[in-house]
Amino acid sequence: MAEIEREAMEYDVVIVGAGPAGLSAAIRLKQLDADLDVVVLEKGSEVGAHILSGAVLDPCGLDALIPDWKEKGAPLNTEVNEDNFYFLGEAGQVRIPNAPMPPLMNNHGNYIVSMGNVCRWMAEQAEELGVEIFPGMSCSELVYGDNGEVKGVVAGVFGLEEDGSYGPNTEPGMELHGKYVFLSEGVRGSLSKEVIAKYDLQAGKEVQKYGVGMKEIWEIDPAKHKEGTVTHTMGWPLNSNAGGGSFIYHLENNQVYVGFVVHLNYKNPHLYPYMEFQRFKHHPMVAELLKGGKRVAYGARAITEGGYQSMPKLTFPGGALLGCSAGMVNVPRIKGNHNAMLSGKAAAEAAFDAIKAGRAADELTEYETSVREGAIGKDLKMVRNVKPMWSKWGLTASLALGGLDMWTNNLFGFSFFGTLGHGKNDAESTEPADKHKPIDYPKPDGVLSFDRLTNVSFAATNHEESQPCHLRLADPETPIKVNLPKFAEPAQRYCPAGVYEVVEDEDGPRFVVNFQNCVHCKTCDIKDPSQNITWTTPQGGDGPNYPNM
Repeated sequence: MAEIEREAMEYDVVIVGAGPAGLSAAIRLKQLDADLDVVVLEKGSEVGAHILSGAVLDPCGLDALIPDWKEKGAPLNTEVNEDNFYFLGEAGQVRIPNAPMPPLMNNHGNYIVSMGNVCRWMAEQAEELGVEIFPGMSCSELVYGDNGEVKGVVAGVFGLEEDGSYGPNTEPGMELHGKYVFLSEGVRGSLSKEVIAKYDLQAGKEVQKYGVGMKEIWEIDPAKHKEGTVTHTMGWPLNSNAGGGSFIYHLENNQVYVGFVVHLNYKNPHLYPYMEFQRFKHHPMVAELLKGGKRVAYGARAITEGGYQSMPKLTFPGGALLGCSAGMVNVPRIKGNHNAMLSGKAAAEAAFDAIKAGRAADELTEYETSVREGAIGKDLKMVRNVKPMWSKWGLTASLALGGLDMWTNNLFGFSFFGTLGHGKNDAESTEPADKHKPIDYPKPDGVLSFDRLTNVSFAATNHEESQPCHLRLADPETPIKVNLPKFAEPAQRYCPAGVYEVVEDEDGPRFVVNFQNCVHCKTCDIKDPSQNITWTTPQGGDGPNYPNM
């Protein structure tokens, strides 16, 4: 194919992704120097369209970035006033007292928020400072310089032929070049994945670990609504089948966020994370809360869970990984947005100093140091053993030992356990189907629980159908020839949007990819036991359209 000619635009800093990390970097750069040229590229149809998070927000990131955020009208409206932890059995629950928990688990002073709306507000602050923000612009390729450095990105390719080739109606997009390129794509971003592999940024680190988080917004009976209440549960229905748990957050307007997280290192390929979520809502405590209410939105997203020991090297020639592109979630707190904001601020400060000194396209080693030795590193280091303990020894042991470990780290700055490893990645954790029994899931009742396709319609996801499938199979025969006989093809179950099906035809089973359903959670890219699926960006603006997730 002939070389594709594209227009190029030059910036000081190019930022991929308008999440909390990317927007924080953009805002901080302009605070430091109003004359810097900064651009943010967002694949969603608008800022916030692809943002899904719990979320209880620790405002420390905003405090550092925009100290007067209250006066400026940031949408942090519901302060946490009650914190509940429960261990669930099938028919009842046991309250876990707050007193023995280390201080970091206390949510008082935090806010129940829609991170989509927080990002929309942050985008307004960034644009007021002169940042250029382009939504609906997927970044599909990296542009490399003569010395192997990241020089920029290709964005805005539209109208590819179904086979991925360029046709007469294809818009080839443009190249956006920067002195530095920040990748803030969120979990398992396609460009971040490429950069981590190309520059071997994971060398010497533990494997990254993940969960899949599914979330519904419910409008409930005002008599049952307790604004500012935060509830977390563990135990049923997952029990020993998988790690994970739930969250129920009461925000304003009689709404609650109901969410469920399943750790993706589960062994049994028959496990069906989405149906575990639906079953959870039939627990007496949850069913009573939701009775008489209605679900108004649904979405799903992978979560980075590897923590401190799994963070890759954060810098590469010409750029840096920010926020969840690097994996900065504090797993026991179920919080990463504050660290994403702090990482954006730190990256911006390192880039500003470098540009002021006449540097470009080198490694921002100051950013790496700032993250690992500053507030982010301290936050993640204290909880670094909780996830591997849970994976190795199960929920009960991890509650006791993890609590002890967090206390010793909090009080004395050390751990009796050192730093534990994670072992296998989540794809390798999947065991053959014949080692496990199938799980019988109750049929959704259409009142509290719903089938996947009905729920996906509440994500308002849409993909232009004539474009190439953005879910690439390395070998199209692997799902039927390998995954089906060995693992009962778990893609049918691990995907929370019903993208993958095995259809029985006259000639035998056939693997179907319904890419139009995709909510960009990236679970398939993580959990496929043959590592045969690669998630790539569809054309800009496609995907979910979350209103206030």
